[in-house]
Amino acid sequence: MAVRFAQRMNEMRASEIRELLKLTQRPEVISFAGGLPAPESFPVEELKEVTARVLDEHGREALQYSPTEGYPPLRRWVADHMNERFATAVAPDDVLITSGSQQGLDLSGKLFLDEGDVVLCESPTYLGAINALRSYRPRFVEVPTDDEGMIPEALDALLAREGRARLVYVIPDFQNPTGRTWSLPRRHAFMEVARRHRIPVIEDCPYGEVRFEGVPIPPLKALDEDGLVIFLGTFSKIFCPGMRIGWIAAAPYLIERYVLIKQGADLQTATLAQMQVAAYVENHDIDANVARACEIYRARRTAMIRALEREMPPGVRFTRPSGGLFLWVELPEQVNAPELLAACLEQEVAFVPGGSFFPNGGHQNTMRLNFSSMPEERIDEGVRRLGAVLREFIGRGETGSKVPKFEGPKVQRLEGSKVVGGN
Repeated sequence: MAVRFAQRMNEMRASEIRELLKLTQRPEVISFAGGLPAPESFPVEELKEVTARVLDEHGREALQYSPTEGYPPLRRWVADHMNERFATAVAPDDVLITSGSQQGLDLSGKLFLDEGDVVLCESPTYLGAINALRSYRPRFVEVPTDDEGMIPEALDALLAREGRARLVYVIPDFQNPTGRTWSLPRRHAFMEVARRHRIPVIEDCPYGEVRFEGVPIPPLKALDEDGLVIFLGTFSKIFCPGMRIGWIAAAPYLIERYVLIKQGADLQTATLAQMQVAAYVENHDIDANVARACEIYRARRTAMIRALEREMPPGVRFTRPSGGLFLWVELPEQVNAPELLAACLEQEVAFVPGGSFFPNGGHQNTMRLNFSSMPEERIDEGVRRLGAVLREFIGRGETGSKVPKFEGPKVQRLEGSKVVGGN
């Protein structure tokens, strides 16, 4: 007899990026596909010292269960850090420690969404959020988005029309996948719309501190006077992604409900990992570590932009981010990025086709490039290979139709599903 699964499994899709990364683990492949921080920025020696100290001084506590809300010294540090860095007014009790900010997305779907409810998001938006929320079977409505961010007038009109709108999901700083950052006037206008409609806002902020140039802009959380903004933060981009430590900062009435949901999900985030992070930020200069990482990323971002300027044929447009880990490329309309990827993989260079970042499909002539995890000379060579393949496509006047269509790595699929998603 066949095993029966819950209907929500029909909405679960394999992560295109994570599956693609399996193909790019060979050292000869130049991968612009993942969103991996530079491993040379990880404070390995300091973590050795911190871990020994935690186990020597608090070993039994570190290996025991702990409160769902999180390790109190770490919650206090997060609140103080947000208030100093982002000009927010967050109290320690407004903070819930999560297993990465990705868990914050999943908990948010569980908190706000019933089947058929509406999630409004930027167009394009983060694949991981699409995947995390999709299992709750909402309908995604893409809000027109330009270089300054989500267009408030369009959001206002959609909220007036969509009676089942339950939340808005946005990444205002160095957005994944485009690298764009919202202007301050746009943030104020957005918050006016959110306030008028009393709609919860998920502000995903993994890259807010990964700024190479320019002046920091206050997050939406700093502009929130009504307890509508749920801020998702993470140590993954400012410290070490393998620690899987993130946080939710929200009004107390929301944190109470998030705690109830997390208790049913995993009881708590790993005590040892929380104490390791807390000991590191107490005894070491995390700001200096972030600054070192930003210097690496600035040089690699600049190398990629210079290579794109040199190698891309006419008709190609790309963003020039001042922070984050990604930039976004719009190809001539006739070029099919998934099929271009198939040819590029033969030349041992990889990227992520952009269509999967649009929850309702389309936009197959786009791609996301990551610059954080490859050294400058490999970025230069990888873009050279990418440009050569692209020029050949355009020169032949083809869309890639003569190349076998790239359908993602061979993974087991549920019937009726297709591969999207990732980080």
